[in-house]
Amino acid sequence: MGISKENLNLVLGLKVSWLRQQRGLSLKELSEKSGMSISYLNEIEKGKKYPKADKIMSLAEALGKPYDELVSLQLDQQLMPLSELLSTSIMQEIPFDLFGLKKSDLMEFMTNAPARFAALIDTLIKIARTYDLSVENLLFGALRSYQEMQNNHFPEIEKKAAAFRKQYSLEGERLTYRKIKSLLENEYGYEIDEKKLAQSDELKHFRSLYLPRKPQRLYVNTDLTESQQLFSLCRELGYEVLELKERVPGSSYLKDATFDQLLNNTHASYFAGALLLNQDELAADLEKWFETGKWSSDALESMIAKYRVTPEMLFHRLTQIMENKFQLGQFYFLRFNHDTNTGEYKLTKELHFSKLHSTHGIGFNEHYCRRWITLRLLRQVAESNITEDVTFGAQRSLFYNTENEYFCISAVRPLRLSPGVNSCVTIGFLMDQKFKRKVRFWDDENVKRSVVNRTCERCPIEDCSERATSPVIHEKKLREERISRRLDELFAEG
Repeated sequence: MGISKENLNLVLGLKVSWLRQQRGLSLKELSEKSGMSISYLNEIEKGKKYPKADKIMSLAEALGKPYDELVSLQLDQQLMPLSELLSTSIMQEIPFDLFGLKKSDLMEFMTNAPARFAALIDTLIKIARTYDLSVENLLFGALRSYQEMQNNHFPEIEKKAAAFRKQYSLEGERLTYRKIKSLLENEYGYEIDEKKLAQSDELKHFRSLYLPRKPQRLYVNTDLTESQQLFSLCRELGYEVLELKERVPGSSYLKDATFDQLLNNTHASYFAGALLLNQDELAADLEKWFETGKWSSDALESMIAKYRVTPEMLFHRLTQIMENKFQLGQFYFLRFNHDTNTGEYKLTKELHFSKLHSTHGIGFNEHYCRRWITLRLLRQVAESNITEDVTFGAQRSLFYNTENEYFCISAVRPLRLSPGVNSCVTIGFLMDQKFKRKVRFWDDENVKRSVVNRTCERCPIEDCSERATSPVIHEKKLREERISRRLDELFAEG
C-alpha cells in the first residue's frame, strides 16, 4: 500500500497497541520489558513517534515478535480494515483539522479497542461501497457540515468585500459585467475569453474555466445570463482578493477536487455574493418586505432586478445573513433539479441549520415527498411548459406528526446550460416565535398549508393523491412492531 510517513507512524503505533493488549500487558509492564518510558510508549501507540531501529528491536523482543514483522506494513486480519482506511484517499482528503482533529487523534479511539474499531471501520467501508459513496461525496458532506457549523456566515470575507468596494469607489454602485471585467484585466492582469466555451460542444456546460498561465486567462460562457456571467467574474475577484491559491479548475467541474479546492471555491463564491449583495443594504430591503402583512413575490423580483442576481444567488445570500442580521437561524436551503425528459428529481445542494428536518439522510433512491413546495412548483412549471421566466411560490409545510412547521419560499427557473432541466431553490424557515415576530406575513391566509413528510417510502399519510410510490419502509416498520408486540405477549403468557 502507498503510505506516508504519518501513516507509517500510525501503522506501527496500531500494531504495538494491538500486540500489547493481545499479551495482556499494561503500558507500565511494556515499559519495564522494553526499557522505554511510559510516556514515550504512549506517543508511539498514538502514532506521534517512530522510534529508531534499536528501540524497535527492544519493542519487538518485549512483544515476542520478530523485528521485520513489527516494522512491516501488514496488519493482523482483524485490523485489515484500518490498513485499508489508511491507504485510501479518504485519509488524505478528509479535512480532520477543520473540525479540530488530527489524524493521530484517531489513534486515541483505535488504541483502546482496535479490533472493535476495525470492525466499525469495516462496516462503514462496506456501507459506502453498497451505496457507491465516493470521496467526493464525503468531501461535500464535510464542506456542508463546515458551513452549517459557521451558520454559513464568514465575517472576515464580509470585511474584505466591503474594503474592496471602498478601495475602488464601488459603494452605492450597481456592479456591471464591464466594470468587473475591467478590474480583472487592469488590476490583476487577466485575459477574458468570451467565445471558446459557448462554441465547444465538449465545454459548453462549463460556466467558466480558469487557466493558470501568464497572463492568467478566464473563459466565460456567454450562453449564461448576464447575472451569471457577472457572478463568475466576481468569484474570480474573490480568488484574487482572498489570495486563494488552490482552486477547482472549472466552476462546473468539481469531480476529483480536493477539499481545499472546494473550500476555496466556497469562499470565493461567498465573496462574490457579498460584493454583489451588500449585507446592510439587503437587510434593509428584507426588513421592509418582512413588515408587510401579505405574502408576495414582488419584493423578491425587485431585489433580483436591483442587485442583478439570479434567484439562487439571492437565496444563498439569505442563508448567509439571516442569523447575523435577523437572529433567524432555524432554516434550511435546498436545490432540486428536475429533468423534464426523464421525470427525475435530483437533490443537488442542501444546508440545514435547524437540525429538525433531514433530506439526504433519509436514504438513497427514495422518493422525496411530493407535497413540499419544491417539487410541487417544479411539477407545475413542467406541466405549464414555462421555459424562460422565474416562477415563485410559498407554502406552510407542517411536518407530519410533529409541531415543526416551515414557511417555505421557492423559485424555479430553467437551466441555461442544461436544456429540459429546471432548477428550484428553496429556503424554509422554522415558524418559531422569533420568525412570527419578525415576518408579519407568516399567517397570510393565501399561503397554502400542507402536511408533509420525508419520503413516500416512509410516509404513513393515507389517501395521498401525490404519493409517488407505496410506503414500503413504513409498512415494514409496522410489521416489525406487530411481531415485537406478539412476542412480548407470548413471553408474558409464560
